[in-house]
Amino acid sequence: MKEKKQQKYDVAYLRIASEWSKLSYCKRKQVGAIIVRDRMIISDGYNGTPSGFENCCEDDEGLTKWYVLHAEANAISKVARSTQSCENATLYITLSPCKECSKLIHQSGIKRVVYHHGYRDESGLDFLRKAGIEVSRIEDLEL
Repeated sequence: MKEKKQQKYDVAYLRIASEWSKLSYCKRKQVGAIIVRDRMIISDGYNGTPSGFENCCEDDEGLTKWYVLHAEANAISKVARSTQSCENATLYITLSPCKECSKLIHQSGIKRVVYHHGYRDESGLDFLRKAGIEVSRIEDLEL
């Protein structure tokens, strides 16, 4: 019973992350993230340029600019600037994390990651599992 209720919340939060991804100005890929602790959304983020930069993520060749922040990095950074903590939180993200973001996730204290689409390089997920972070994919979801 408890698992079914958790699944219902997981789907709802993943849908919120999906809606948040639509705020991204990136043309190649739009990714959204929500951080939840004790059933409260404590942060959100989407991929994009840092504050104060133009909202253009790709260069003239269509490649992503090196300084574009990933959705989960944006969400974790927002928590760092607040009075909240990611300790024992769950990260809901529309695309599984890359290697670099996986390190941030682990260091921030997040204990669970729920994602929808898989990133081409799964080494970030492998790292999270090795670090003892619970990783779940919800594929059968209409977003």
